[in-house]
Amino acid sequence: MSGGWCWREVTGAVGSLYVHIPFCARKCGYCDFASWATSVTDGRMGDYVRALRWQLDELAGCGLLEDCRTGYVGGGTPSMLGATRLAGLLRAMRRAAPGMRELTCEGNPDSLTADVIAAAAAAGATRLSIGVQSLDDAELEALGRLHDARQAVGCVRAAVASGLDVSVDLMCAIPDQTNESWASTLAAACDLGVGHISVYPLQLEPGTPLGDRYKDDDPPWNDEGVQADRMEQASGVLCDAGLSRYEVASYALPGRRCLHNMAYWTGVPYVGVGHGAASMLDRGAYHKLRRVATQLPALPGWVQRVRLRMESPWEGIALAPPMNELDFSGELLCEEQALAEDLMLGMRLSRGVGERLVGAATLMFGDEFVRTVDGLERRGLVALTDGGMRPTQTGWLLGNEVFGALWSLAPSSVASL
Repeated sequence: MSGGWCWREVTGAVGSLYVHIPFCARKCGYCDFASWATSVTDGRMGDYVRALRWQLDELAGCGLLEDCRTGYVGGGTPSMLGATRLAGLLRAMRRAAPGMRELTCEGNPDSLTADVIAAAAAAGATRLSIGVQSLDDAELEALGRLHDARQAVGCVRAAVASGLDVSVDLMCAIPDQTNESWASTLAAACDLGVGHISVYPLQLEPGTPLGDRYKDDDPPWNDEGVQADRMEQASGVLCDAGLSRYEVASYALPGRRCLHNMAYWTGVPYVGVGHGAASMLDRGAYHKLRRVATQLPALPGWVQRVRLRMESPWEGIALAPPMNELDFSGELLCEEQALAEDLMLGMRLSRGVGERLVGAATLMFGDEFVRTVDGLERRGLVALTDGGMRPTQTGWLLGNEVFGALWSLAPSSVASL
């Protein structure tokens, strides 16, 4: 299917906007995100936010955000910005992308105070995502979190009372956790009145305090079997409470799915602003970005998708905000790689991928795709449905095997920008 690209319209704009806040009061023991411990009195946070607002104006000016429907402020700890700075950033996002239907802001219970919640709502946020992780004090201490269970419950209840959509993040397969304590956390979270809960197994990443502490061990509380058991336990409790799993790690009440997350898993182009922020652009969107980020090179004709990461340090962004002064790294994907990536991402969703995407893959990859899907089906990892396919319960638990098989359909070598 050379030159086809028939399953994905090239729009020349993005559907989603991500803004990264790299500040935290303290790094958690498991965190390998682009974030740094920062004092709340550090004035450079204000300089950084002003720089991001400058860049949002540039992106709006080049037309990149004209079709943007979702926004997300992540971190780090965005609530650490405080009411005034966070509200100013959210208003800037609304001005830059006035068609936004959903605007989510992350926060932690230690800094998501009543005034921050009220300011976020007044500035146009529609949704809060709160990093609770656990409702057991011993587990929170083992993770290096700053809040305790009582503070987390109070924060979530205040957020729900504000009228905003509220999601909480929970973590399983963590130190000191038992089946009983996990069940207690899940039940307590369901009683908070939230419409969305995300559940993640702890990943012990090299270079983090927890990762380094256990690098020569195989802690039994984190092995693959425990992770699978805890994820299944969560599925049972959350579904019994009326939430349904729509993505590998995400559960929601009817009508409360996160649209921004859905955009990621359905291949919608997005742009990221801030240190470490990622972008995924089609050719048209990349050409628009080059109007303001003139240091980016022209694309070879074979490129159909560009993945970018903003590499400039946050201190540098604060001092020199224009997009044409920033450093990026990136990857260039050909048509086959972009299609394989869409298949892989789509299989994170409970509904899987539809007939159109399966048909495009059949045309592009031919018998290899048919053999791959047959193999996954024989192993009980995928089920075929109305011309499409979806992950089974086993495929959900062994998702990396499904994702790897689909990605292997494309050339394995990805070109660098």
